[in-house]
Amino acid sequence: MKIVEVLASPGLTGFYFDDQKAIKAGAGHDGFAYTGSPMTPGFTAVRQRGESISVLLMLEDGQVASGDCAAVQYSGAGGRDPLFLAKDFIPIILEEIRPKLVGQELDSFRRIADLVEHSVRPNGERYHTAIRYGVSQAILDAVAKAKKLTKTEVILDEYHLPMVLEPVPIFAQTGDDRYDNADKAILKRVGVLPHALINNVETKLGKNGELLLKYVEWLKNRVIVLGDSNYRPILHIDVYGTIGLAFENNVERMVEYFAALEKAAEPLHLRIEGPMDAGSKKGQIEQIKALREALKKRGIKVEVVADEWCNTYEDIVEFVDTQAADMVQIKTPDLGGIQNTIEAVLYAKKFGVGTYVGGSCNETDSGGRTAVHVALATRPDQMLAKPGMGVDEGYMIVHNEMNRTLEILRYKQKGKTHEKIF
Repeated sequence: MKIVEVLASPGLTGFYFDDQKAIKAGAGHDGFAYTGSPMTPGFTAVRQRGESISVLLMLEDGQVASGDCAAVQYSGAGGRDPLFLAKDFIPIILEEIRPKLVGQELDSFRRIADLVEHSVRPNGERYHTAIRYGVSQAILDAVAKAKKLTKTEVILDEYHLPMVLEPVPIFAQTGDDRYDNADKAILKRVGVLPHALINNVETKLGKNGELLLKYVEWLKNRVIVLGDSNYRPILHIDVYGTIGLAFENNVERMVEYFAALEKAAEPLHLRIEGPMDAGSKKGQIEQIKALREALKKRGIKVEVVADEWCNTYEDIVEFVDTQAADMVQIKTPDLGGIQNTIEAVLYAKKFGVGTYVGGSCNETDSGGRTAVHVALATRPDQMLAKPGMGVDEGYMIVHNEMNRTLEILRYKQKGKTHEKIF
């Protein structure tokens, strides 16, 4: 089976592009929008609609495979590729990517995906991470269709992985609506929650951490009130470096605060993502490692999760090799081709570091569903419900794709058992 044509259509994502630089500089709110002028190149407003590109691969037998190119909410920040607008990148896909794919025999996902991943543009630059991300999704879908397999099976086969017929815990993020959306997640019995978007010291963390401490206590109580005796989700909160800001990156003070958070969360397990932002990868590795070691020395079981400065496959390898964090977020669009996400999960697991197949609220349903197959094959500790910040939609997409795939795989396994018996 070969690819006979490549098409590209403009699309929208499940959230928005936000100019992080302008927001950190004090951009005000105007309803759901922000006031003030953008500061990151490419932005025309501090908040603007998220855009995607659907890559459509036309196959010889008339089937159509697809994948969505999308970038993270805070595009252009922290060393990431620039703002991803459909009108700017559709011509690149059709003029430069299309000739590489048309005529390709769909014999191997890894081979074809790497062909695009390691190609360079005529100007010598690599293709935007969003392009590599979406094209690799389409290639995986095409190989699965050509071989009449699920995408999970393609990954299992090509990476020689064992099949495990159990779901992977799903992490739902609430956005700023951290109370009502936490209730939604609890009612749906989500395995990990709530993210909570704690990105401001004064209004969300508290100058001494008191606001987050109060929120963790509230969360624990809501789980008890709305849940049942068998429901004990993991609490995972992203603080965007605000704990480091509030406690002036003083490890001893942060350890005391983590002890208070742990007590507030009991009996639930707690993870804190991005406790500080050191401003560089080297500094981040040093600071988060120092905090992790101090917590272990005190017997505090709160886990630290690396996010800032841990963007690419190469970054993840550095964080893992130094044992800097208990868990690494593998932010799928930032890694480019999804084969990099697969390899990052396998690398971290090999060295005993927790894995979180994350991504962005600013993706599409295609990215969310593809991530399910990556997770079912590679078995990370958790994966993100995406896209969007509303809990219901993203969780539905990921949860349902996971259950559908598991049902198919169980059916196929029963068939294999039946063949062996008779």
